[in-house]
Amino acid sequence: MAETPYDPDAYRRFAENLRPALDGKNIEHPGMWSLRRKALKTAQRTAAGSYTWFSKVSSRIAARTVYLGAGPEIVLPRPSAVQLGIVEKAPEQLHKVLQLVRTMPFVHIRRQMGDNPEYTPICNLYVSVADPKNYRLAYEWARTMGPVKRRGPGPEFVMIHIPEEHMLRMQVLVLPEHDINIALGTDYTGECKKGFLRQAMFRADQRGMLGLHAGTKVVRARDRATGKLKTYGVFMFGLTATGKSTWSCHQLGLDPEQGEGTWVAQDDIVMLKRDGSALGTEQGFYVKTDVDVKLQEAMYRSLVHKSALLENVMINSRGDIDFLDERLGENGRGVLDRRQLKVKRGRRLVSICAKSINLPTLEELDGLAFAFITRRNTIMPFAQRLTWEQGVLAYLWGESTHSFATVPEKAGESVRIVGMDDFIIGAQGRKVNAFYDIVKDLVARYPGKVHFFQYNTGGVGEIIEKDPATGAKKLVRKAQRVPIDLMAALQRGDLRGTNEYRKGRLNTEEVVKCEGYDLAQYEAANLYSDAQIRRFLEDLVEGRRGFTEEIAAQGLRPEIRALAHRELDAISGKRHKAETWAEPVKPEPREAAEDRLPLSPYITPWEKRRPEKGMA
Repeated sequence: MAETPYDPDAYRRFAENLRPALDGKNIEHPGMWSLRRKALKTAQRTAAGSYTWFSKVSSRIAARTVYLGAGPEIVLPRPSAVQLGIVEKAPEQLHKVLQLVRTMPFVHIRRQMGDNPEYTPICNLYVSVADPKNYRLAYEWARTMGPVKRRGPGPEFVMIHIPEEHMLRMQVLVLPEHDINIALGTDYTGECKKGFLRQAMFRADQRGMLGLHAGTKVVRARDRATGKLKTYGVFMFGLTATGKSTWSCHQLGLDPEQGEGTWVAQDDIVMLKRDGSALGTEQGFYVKTDVDVKLQEAMYRSLVHKSALLENVMINSRGDIDFLDERLGENGRGVLDRRQLKVKRGRRLVSICAKSINLPTLEELDGLAFAFITRRNTIMPFAQRLTWEQGVLAYLWGESTHSFATVPEKAGESVRIVGMDDFIIGAQGRKVNAFYDIVKDLVARYPGKVHFFQYNTGGVGEIIEKDPATGAKKLVRKAQRVPIDLMAALQRGDLRGTNEYRKGRLNTEEVVKCEGYDLAQYEAANLYSDAQIRRFLEDLVEGRRGFTEEIAAQGLRPEIRALAHRELDAISGKRHKAETWAEPVKPEPREAAEDRLPLSPYITPWEKRRPEKGMA
């Protein structure tokens, strides 16, 4: 039997010993108002009346996150050397955590995830407050959840957060089988949020649902063919920083005078059920704050409301907020009250918050749309209409690319994460299998009511050259970015049925006509030679094939693997010959979205000092 660094017995003993330790006299249990008072003592108040803090760590530490358990259904499928080192030392670290929980001052807050009669995890957050500034972690996270309601179905989760741990031992330990998460050495609120949501998705999957990294909204649009208003449930999938929250909250230029509109249910994590409905998780959204009032009105208004709790955003000496100035905080964040998502209609501010955080069943809707957001800059059309099988493959491949502005050394390289979900516990193939089963069944039971789209929120036309001697990359031509109003029009047109499509080079239907816009300037054939387009296609197909084999080794069903290769054969025009049990292609190390090196567009390069007059 192969040797393993995992020690399930040590994890079980830790979980058993932790429960009684959580009743210690060193742990305080304040209500929300008491917790608020303690948190705000360390905050800066803005001119808008909201509160803000700066954290030492401003992004999630996915590269130092490990799953502790036994077997491929729990552990990381491709742990790095750093992660394996954390796993090996985990029993010792867990023993230390237990001692700290018994002795250090902690604050405990208990909140409920979701609002429905069948699945509402109870979340217990314990934060060390040896540094009083850490009260804000508990309060910020608590504002994303709701109060605990009696007779809720559960289950019950625990998270221990000790920001005071030395940064050299910064890590997140996840014990999925015991419903425990532990964050050490980081004071980033996102670790609290994702710790509970990751665990909730894991348990939801075991109950026959499917946890999705996707926003949801209800959209009412007037159908061109019938002239009638139709109501759609929409899922917005996307990696961090591709526009998932933006497009979950965007109004798309729909006409409220005609009864049209968008109502936001969730912006991050939902649980998809077999009837097409989705259970929401959060009452408050934890969003990126790089918003412009002209482009993201609802999000902007909610973030400047006095109820917002902000992190790592630029505040001047007068308390004025500048969300687009990222010189000090590349990953500014804010907890917003979803009820404050409002847009101006005439002289009134109107809420675009959906009545429920849950999405109705498909039986109650005129249609369901699964929209996959990617961000690429070469030949990817801005909008594609997919068959349901292509929708499953979009979920499987979960594509985006590294940007020249964020990671210059990897610019143009693909990033692929199943379901665009950085938080899958264990083998990833099972998620694709479940998505395949759910959508196949929905399409069969509700013909013509389930739709699949892919939107590229990046651009076209980018050219990057690589120096053969040094490997350094040079941006030769910038991409023509898709304008926000065009992307809104494309999504609006898909729901109204006004866009026109034709079969494209990616074997999908790609948009060729959108009301009010000339798409010819974005056609790849006008920006690249045939040889360049062929190389881009070959790179795309090769990357997708390799990733398919990687996930095939993690439980992907043979029929889905075969479907993927048939689709890629159609794109490349070449038949792929693979052994029945082909060895998976060894993947390149990938970084989670929030671990990528940020580089703000508002920081200009250092210039040499100009010589002053009279000086040599």
